[in-house]
Amino acid sequence: MTETHEELCKAASEGSELEVKQMVQAGLDVSEFDSHGMTPLMHAAKNGHASVVSLLLEAGAPWNALDPSGRCAGDYALENEHQDAIDALLNAGIRAELIFGVVERQSSKKSDAKNKVYLEERAEFSEGRLIDEESNAVMMAWENPLMAVHAKVVCSGGGDILNVGFGMGLVDTAIQSYAIAFHTIIEAHPDVYARMLATGWGEKPNVRIIFGRWQDVLPQLGTYDGIFFDTFGEYYEDMREFHESLPRLLKKDGRYSFFNGMCGDNAFFHLVYCQIVKLELAGLGIETEFISLPVRKCLEEETWKGIQHKYWQLETYYVPFCYFADEENKGQIGDN
Repeated sequence: MTETHEELCKAASEGSELEVKQMVQAGLDVSEFDSHGMTPLMHAAKNGHASVVSLLLEAGAPWNALDPSGRCAGDYALENEHQDAIDALLNAGIRAELIFGVVERQSSKKSDAKNKVYLEERAEFSEGRLIDEESNAVMMAWENPLMAVHAKVVCSGGGDILNVGFGMGLVDTAIQSYAIAFHTIIEAHPDVYARMLATGWGEKPNVRIIFGRWQDVLPQLGTYDGIFFDTFGEYYEDMREFHESLPRLLKKDGRYSFFNGMCGDNAFFHLVYCQIVKLELAGLGIETEFISLPVRKCLEEETWKGIQHKYWQLETYYVPFCYFADEENKGQIGDN
């Protein structure tokens, strides 16, 4: 780090666009951190200098660099409600991640290996949680309010409902409280499947359990009025692959939702991925709205005792409400 770089950070903080431009042209590293652990982009975002934010992004400043406390430039812009800076950073993040997604699809998938490891390991149910052998939480009881809203979304039109991923059965229990015609559940983990049978899910008159990975059982599926997707041991690319099947699986007046746990430890990264999935579903003719659900009271420190990773650390959870764009009865969740 040089004194000149400190000057670049100071100019970015003050919004001195001409000075920043001159220093960038002089070859200063726009990705370097200053003595406070911040990049020039973070300084510009924190103070709402959108033109400087754009200039630095064009010069190659990484939109997703993190300071020692785990915040990125977008977090600084969000905290200080600088909308123009937020928009510039959001667009940069979406562009970068969409390009990364293309590269990821062209490379070999890591998720198959990760998913198969999970399916071969023992899953343990205890004290309102389902965990794997590494003490990673597969599902936890604090998610109950979330799953209640997800169930309301997918059951709002009644009919035939599909859930991909049973876990602790939170969303399936909520689905059963609605006046639906039929309920199909896909579950791939043998321990979870055994527990489903032991607790009577296989005996419910309107329930069909399909044991296996959703990728393998797709040919067995029909069309549905409501679909929920929540798997473990998979990546965003896997959900994207499932989404490509929605035009065949979801009826034209149907409802879709998914567990929205993407980047659950960083508010701005989460926002970027919400917009990415919204864009990609729009490409399939599906509109997406997000229902905000405060969850801060659900996440006391005791909640995570014994858990390897806190997979959700944000104060608000956004429930996706998805439907085909040409539907007239969109934008409302039914009360049935």
